[in-house]
Amino acid sequence: MITIEQARRFYDGADAAHDFDHVLRVLTLAERIAQSEGADLEIVRAAALLHDVARAQTSGSGQCHARVGAERAREILRAHPPERVEAVARAIAAHRFRRGPAPATVEAKALFDADKLDAIGAVGIARAYIISGQRNSRLWADVPPGYAEGDLAGTREHTAVHEFVFKLSKLQDLMHTAAGKAIARERHAYMLGFFQRLSQEVRGER
Repeated sequence: MITIEQARRFYDGADAAHDFDHVLRVLTLAERIAQSEGADLEIVRAAALLHDVARAQTSGSGQCHARVGAERAREILRAHPPERVEAVARAIAAHRFRRGPAPATVEAKALFDADKLDAIGAVGIARAYIISGQRNSRLWADVPPGYAEGDLAGTREHTAVHEFVFKLSKLQDLMHTAAGKAIARERHAYMLGFFQRLSQEVRGER
């Protein structure tokens, strides 16, 4: 439905945490999950390649990039059969962590899991610090009890450690597919060990 090179041009101006490298990592994971779960690979590939197509456009606007992205995907893919285009759009609309419809199809679940897997493990840590650097946040900070509400989200006081507590540590429990759950367990364990070690080093305990 769309090639890698065709999709690449839609990501000019994307931030480093959500650039086309992120898209390609999600594509690889989504294909792996789709093959394991028996999903339609063409739908999954198109959805993965276009899932963040509206992120730069909607940044700071209050608009949902997933919802706007689904509409853009409908426009980009309009030459293809409507039912297949709609399957791609539904998967894109349902890939967000914080809000949006729950993924209902195996293709949407493959995309959701792949996108969340790229937010955890070693890559997830690196991306969290890219965003932290963009905000000029501190390297490390104590996270107060009850921070689950994310009181500082979006501010420079919301460090990568806060993001781990508020979001990243919860992602393994949100996986929808057996393949996604298996990958998430290993990535979560690595990430948990990293932040435990970071806390020890910052406190001079190691």
